[in-house]
Amino acid sequence: MDFSLTADQTALSTALERLASRHQNVGVDFRDFALEGQELEQELIGGEFFDLAAVPELGPVAAVLTVERLARLPCTAEVALSTLVRSRLPGGQWPRPLALVEDGRPGRFVASARTVLMARGDCLGVALVAEDAAEAVDSIYAYPMGRLTKPVALTTLSSREAATLRTWLRVALAAEAAGLMQAAIDRVVEHLTVRKQFGRPLGSFQALRHRMAECAVLAGGVKWLALKAASTGNDADAALAAFHAQESATRIVFDLHQMLGAMGMTLEHPLHLWTYRLKVLVSELGGRAAQAQAVVRHCFS
Repeated sequence: MDFSLTADQTALSTALERLASRHQNVGVDFRDFALEGQELEQELIGGEFFDLAAVPELGPVAAVLTVERLARLPCTAEVALSTLVRSRLPGGQWPRPLALVEDGRPGRFVASARTVLMARGDCLGVALVAEDAAEAVDSIYAYPMGRLTKPVALTTLSSREAATLRTWLRVALAAEAAGLMQAAIDRVVEHLTVRKQFGRPLGSFQALRHRMAECAVLAGGVKWLALKAASTGNDADAALAAFHAQESATRIVFDLHQMLGAMGMTLEHPLHLWTYRLKVLVSELGGRAAQAQAVVRHCFS
């Protein structure tokens, strides 16, 4: 497929890069799990980045590029669902931030969400959330995690509406995972370039270079599958993108932390700001098993 950017998409990419550059660096003395990007969120609201998918000249492909680029930042904000999923919700304009709650478990951004998608088995619903209806929970994951504390008035979606929403939830997951993987790889490449062992940089050892090359190939594949799924809106493409994202993330997280040695098991290095977010995404939408079943259903049935 031809993913050459249009003039409008190129202009957006330039503006996005300027915005991201202001939030790119985090001090090495950061010792917590989640680094929330409140300032990033305000800039995105001011620039109307959350409405990209609904703009004909930009569309879902531009939204995927935006989600992927912002996921590479060390700070995190609720971007993927607001950018790729909110416009697909039936019944009008639902307020953001959005959050996904699966089987009543804590989820990303639930404590600050104004709209929640609630999944239980094959059923999917949407509800408004009052400010006092959710609370933050302690977590080792690099997202602000929360849970609902009060009942919400749920609007149950039809099977067709739920299927459409799941397709775009999978696209959003793949786009965000692609950015997280790439950022984590970039950080480890930097470490392997400057860290020396036996008088030479670690990155000069062929075995490590091969493993890093495999990680880069996997991450690149996730990005291109997410872009394809966004351009087609196809159930099968979205299922493949989400499955490849969750399958690849498991492999990449293991390899990257091993590349950092003992440092990879501590908060001394900020790698966890991306890999611990990937650990959350790996379990969402039913995990790899659910994505594999979706691939079988949509691609081979």
